[in-house]
Amino acid sequence: MTTGKWTFLSNHGHVLIALSKNPTLRIRDLVDVIGITERSVRAIIADLNADGYLEIVKNGRRNEYRINDEMNFRHPAEATYQINELIKVFKES
Repeated sequence: MTTGKWTFLSNHGHVLIALSKNPTLRIRDLVDVIGITERSVRAIIADLNADGYLEIVKNGRRNEYRINDEMNFRHPAEATYQINELIKVFKES
């Protein structure tokens, strides 16, 4: 029996997709969109930034997030694919 609580994308994927649609989202906006805590969003952004998937650019008092969409997926099963392929799917929807 399934609980219905799992999803196909990780929260890291959700953050990338949300920021690909709106690169100036505030952390509290990401909290609302994704449904996770502010602490989790900050940790995910730090992960994505540290591994080169996301660049944080200060724009006045706000941050703008630039995605390095030519990076490949991290898991060996998908490592031959670039994340721009995932982003493209969700930008078209």
